[in-house]
Amino acid sequence: MKQRGIWPDEFTFAPLLKACANLEDLEMGQGVHKHVLALGFGRFGSIRIGIVELYSGCGRMMEAKKVFDEMPHRDVILWNLMVKGYSQSGNVDMGLGLFRQMGERTVVSWNLMISLLAQNGREKEALALFHEMRNGEFEPDEATVVTVLPVCAQLGELDLGRWIHSYAKSKGLYPNLVSVGNALVDFFGKSGDLETAITIFNDMPRKNVVSWNAAISNCAFNGKGELGVQLFDEMLDEGVRPNDSTYVGAFACCAHAGLVQRGGDLFDSMIANHDIEPTIEHYGCMVDLLGRGGCLKEAHKLVETMTMEPNAAIWGALVSACRTHGEMELAEYALKELIKLESWNSGNYVLLSNIYADRGKWEDVEKVRVLMSGNSIKKAPGQSTIV
Repeated sequence: MKQRGIWPDEFTFAPLLKACANLEDLEMGQGVHKHVLALGFGRFGSIRIGIVELYSGCGRMMEAKKVFDEMPHRDVILWNLMVKGYSQSGNVDMGLGLFRQMGERTVVSWNLMISLLAQNGREKEALALFHEMRNGEFEPDEATVVTVLPVCAQLGELDLGRWIHSYAKSKGLYPNLVSVGNALVDFFGKSGDLETAITIFNDMPRKNVVSWNAAISNCAFNGKGELGVQLFDEMLDEGVRPNDSTYVGAFACCAHAGLVQRGGDLFDSMIANHDIEPTIEHYGCMVDLLGRGGCLKEAHKLVETMTMEPNAAIWGALVSACRTHGEMELAEYALKELIKLESWNSGNYVLLSNIYADRGKWEDVEKVRVLMSGNSIKKAPGQSTIV
């Protein structure tokens, strides 16, 4: 555009700033901002909104606040951007304070603040705000339901979750909207009512991969692994392509049901049939599956041949399986690897010391004690070890 000698106008910069904000490209966005100032377009509201969105989205709240404060008229979109920017930058209290200052709020404003509180581990405040929203005669919508149901599951608010289920049906949000159906399946599954979760899942006229994932993973969560594997097979039969999360749920189902061979077949098919590269979480699930089934050599071989460095969770799963099945030599090896990754964790040293003591390796017990002392590790209260 510039090369052709076409001059930008006030309609040029708003989408440019939006693009920079979506890409979180602060440097390019600052360049666009300079052009805006140089050409005198900073007075246009849509452009100012774009500038606030850019800086708030990139965590530059001082710059965002400067533009925000200079605006004589601040609509609800601007307030929402500032609330979101502060909260996502780690200052949730500032975001909540701005929310309280808003002269006008929409359902989007309420949904945003509820979501931000929940994302920052403030679930009780999120639910309190939801009740305040209802008392203010704002009608919950799709986004409200999808945001609040996980909070209900987290806090064990079963009655409220059931009320939301009833509300969603009365307003046509369920079964018409897939996202609401997915949230309901996950809520009831996480709340231990798998029967209702599966009923809702079966009644959904349309499903996506998230729907299947929710149903499969909640079968594992509720100890119904065989049902989860059956759902996985039905998913493939219906032509739905599984993703990373699908296989995490399927592996967990296999682990709970003791389906070691099936889990191994699924792991192979994930790579061969669906071109999904295993993640650290997939490997962790497989080590857990093999370990629970007593296939410790296979679990160790899988860890040693991983395409990435095993993390503490992987070694921890192997240690747990070895202790369960009495494979102390491999447990000793895995614990040494675990200590390399978690040299601060006194529990790992205590476990290793106890394994040495059980095997009569007293010199090694003393070495662990010296190692703990050298690393300034103190045994946590309640841990028992022979040193």
